[in-house]
Amino acid sequence: MRIALIHALKHSIAPIEAAFDQFWPEARLMNLLDDSLSADLARDGSLTDAMTKRFLALGAYAAGTGADAILFTCSAFGPCIEAVARAHASIPILKPNEAMIEKAATKGKRIGLLSTFPPTLVSMPPEFPSSIEIVPKLAEGALAALDRGDRATHDRLIADASRSLRDCDVIALAQFSIAATAPLVAQATGKPVVTTPDSAVLKLKRLLAGEIS
Repeated sequence: MRIALIHALKHSIAPIEAAFDQFWPEARLMNLLDDSLSADLARDGSLTDAMTKRFLALGAYAAGTGADAILFTCSAFGPCIEAVARAHASIPILKPNEAMIEKAATKGKRIGLLSTFPPTLVSMPPEFPSSIEIVPKLAEGALAALDRGDRATHDRLIADASRSLRDCDVIALAQFSIAATAPLVAQATGKPVVTTPDSAVLKLKRLLAGEIS
């Protein structure tokens, strides 16, 4: 199976490749990166028609290479990804967080949503079931630390931010780029933690095996 991975942050590539190595090493991966997407969203403050057109172009390119499925790793662009899914209904197209949301919703009714990218905390909560209470939390400064190569500070800021979510039933890590901090967040909060890469790979594998529709 050929899986196209479309990224808006370069930091998302390593976590999703690690998840495929662990859970589906047979898959053939193709990476498409446009890191101006996240920068432009941060500048504009909201998703625009122009942004949707850019996603449609990326989706068309990926589908045109013969991809059996497309997985987006950029969690702040849900409506744009939905437009791509409508345009290419013949193949599975997953938003980065949908499998993780499904898993988190089985673990409790109050979910802490931890992110390092502010737009994610705007776009992602409406994707959860209405019966779920979302407690959003931004790990301020963590993404900037990662951008300058300071992984230790990035991880520490995420763990520190997570402590305010101790009264939640489960902590959901909203981005692929922070998945590796799951053990630190679990230790800081004492709560179960769900991540996007592992959940996405496992769901995509089941979809292409025909186990779910």
